[in-house]
Amino acid sequence: MDALSYKTVSASKETVTKGWVLIDAENETVGRLASRVAYIVRGKNKTNFTPNSDAGDNVIIINAEKVKFTGNKVNDKEYVRHTGYPSGQRFASPKQLFATKPTEVLRMAVSGMLPKNKLGDALRRNVYIYAGTEHPHTAQKPTEIKSNTIK
Repeated sequence: MDALSYKTVSASKETVTKGWVLIDAENETVGRLASRVAYIVRGKNKTNFTPNSDAGDNVIIINAEKVKFTGNKVNDKEYVRHTGYPSGQRFASPKQLFATKPTEVLRMAVSGMLPKNKLGDALRRNVYIYAGTEHPHTAQKPTEIKSNTIK
């Protein structure tokens, strides 16, 4: 009998082809952009997606300081961190973070949508966020995509 046989293909570090993607974050909503970036970094847009391997592309985000929040989240949302010392809990709003570290807001949003394990740590290293339009990755020849075309 001559039946078709389909084998399940799992992606591994040797078989994955990682590309470079450039996304312009100007006038994009933070959460929507972060979920789309996490989707690409995980590799869920590829046919050989494997949940336990780093099969996604490297993502470069430019104009991170020009992202926006909907509603009154710029003033109401709170980011909490701890210094490690007694009574060291610190709070910051997105408005305060944009003034000091404009890329942190987007970095934390993308990071929160990735796994919290060793794989997530490796995936976080595949995201490069820059405040302006300049980035040092022109040698990789990234393909520019619009964030609304993802998914």
